[in-house]
Amino acid sequence: MKPSIIALPLAILAGAGIGLALQDKVTYDDGPFLPGGKYRVHGERPRPAIVTPGLHGAPPSDAIVLFDGGDLSQWRGNQGDAAWKVSEGFMEVNRTGAIVTRQEFGDIQLHMEFATPGEVVGSSQGRGNSGVFFMGRYEIQVLDSFDNDSYPDGQCSAIYGQHPPLVNASRGPGQWQTYDIVFHAPRFEGEQLVSPARVTMFHNGVLVHDNVEIIGSTTHRKLAKYSPHGPRGPLQLQDHGNPTRYRNIWVRELGEGE
Repeated sequence: MKPSIIALPLAILAGAGIGLALQDKVTYDDGPFLPGGKYRVHGERPRPAIVTPGLHGAPPSDAIVLFDGGDLSQWRGNQGDAAWKVSEGFMEVNRTGAIVTRQEFGDIQLHMEFATPGEVVGSSQGRGNSGVFFMGRYEIQVLDSFDNDSYPDGQCSAIYGQHPPLVNASRGPGQWQTYDIVFHAPRFEGEQLVSPARVTMFHNGVLVHDNVEIIGSTTHRKLAKYSPHGPRGPLQLQDHGNPTRYRNIWVRELGEGE
């Protein structure tokens, strides 16, 4: 006799040693403890917070939106309010100096979109040069690296002066590109560095840094090194003179974990 449509999955469950009554259990109190002894396998423990993902690049429900195309109220410049050009949903570098967030952050997930100039002018570091600095110190390079040779640790998506990206995932001049970055801030105890900053990063959806250690604050033609600082700092967008554009910038603050 062939098993019925209902009987077949019951037989499979029974063969796997899974009783139907167990399917209704939410947690188990008889499993082994995980390393460290705080929680059991499948046991009771704090539930992850519910976050509604955004669609088509929109920020998730727990994001801090730093620029949505409307205004620069979340940013300031060297002399007060940020003065970059805002037009058609993007902001554009206009030689008024770098801008920094009014809020400060530690460990974060950052999403941002940028476009280097559609009209190619210059070469190497002279094409679409800008950058995003975590804590105002640690730079991820923004550059037009599409068919444009430059020193590898200064090309687009490099940890500037330290680590080239794993691959060159750049789109052409004028095209919108994405950075998705997980940044873990360095830790200090007094004057002593306890743990360095680390970065995991996707450029246009392609992994370019995999939990890479930052060796110190960004500098040009010198070896980077750490100087003690607080646990939080602003994000900074660099004005390098090229009319690079930015849009859809948001962050999620990351907890310390259990």
